[in-house]
Amino acid sequence: MNVDELVAIDFHTHAEEPCKCGRDDGYNEFQAGMAKYFRNPAGADGMLPTVPQTAAYFRERKIGAVIFPVDAERETGFHRYSNEEVAELANENGDVLIPFASIDPHKGKAGAREARRLVRDFGVKGFKFHPTMQGFFPNDRMAYDLYEAIAEEGAIALFHSGQTGVGSGMRGGMGMRLKYSNPMHVDDVAVDFPDMPIVLAHPGFPWTEEGLSVATHKPNVYIDMSGWAPKYFPPIFVKYANSILKKKMLFGSDWPAITPDRWLAEFDELDLREEVKPLILKENARRLLKI
Repeated sequence: MNVDELVAIDFHTHAEEPCKCGRDDGYNEFQAGMAKYFRNPAGADGMLPTVPQTAAYFRERKIGAVIFPVDAERETGFHRYSNEEVAELANENGDVLIPFASIDPHKGKAGAREARRLVRDFGVKGFKFHPTMQGFFPNDRMAYDLYEAIAEEGAIALFHSGQTGVGSGMRGGMGMRLKYSNPMHVDDVAVDFPDMPIVLAHPGFPWTEEGLSVATHKPNVYIDMSGWAPKYFPPIFVKYANSILKKKMLFGSDWPAITPDRWLAEFDELDLREEVKPLILKENARRLLKI
């Protein structure tokens, strides 16, 4: 990856489909709910991009992209996309894609072993957690074996925060409990693993200020700005991005739910200082990823 030639690095993109199998029962309804929430067609049968298609999209735009699956088999019943397969495909498109992985922390020591192997053998640079989809509080000690492995391997931990499109509008929210994704629960993780880089994904509504507080207080905590179209960012979120947290905010789209084209167009309309924009779009991510 020639980072100098990239115009931006998107810190939040998804590899969606389960690998080597058809869609599980209920998966179409789940994706239809996501499509309605984000008001786009992604998720309809045949409409989710493959990893190579994602690479082609980002390559055309000269944007690098962190890409990951989400391991939520235990809570959703949907097969996960193989971490190894995503990493292999990302590495085949290493001019634009940066592989992250996802492991349900309930897998304990087995998950920790998997994490070490993925970093060492597949070049995985980080791990995505979705507390609501995976059904856990980030500060639950059950997850600490996995965090310890990630920290010791020098990888990044990325946590979904705030409300989610997953299960939105579905009966009982598809069993998804929003309480798990309050970013304040990550504060304990930042204390107990002070050398592990942590990224809070999304503005974290309705706990936006809690997320800003954690990122301001803990040196190892960053925020990616994905999952919301920038025109909906709360004023305080923009104010912090433009000042106190200008070196800790990261461009992220939430592809394919939100496209970088839309996100970047709306980002240009925000009242941000010109010297701050390159930090958010690329330089902060480049420093965090060490590329």
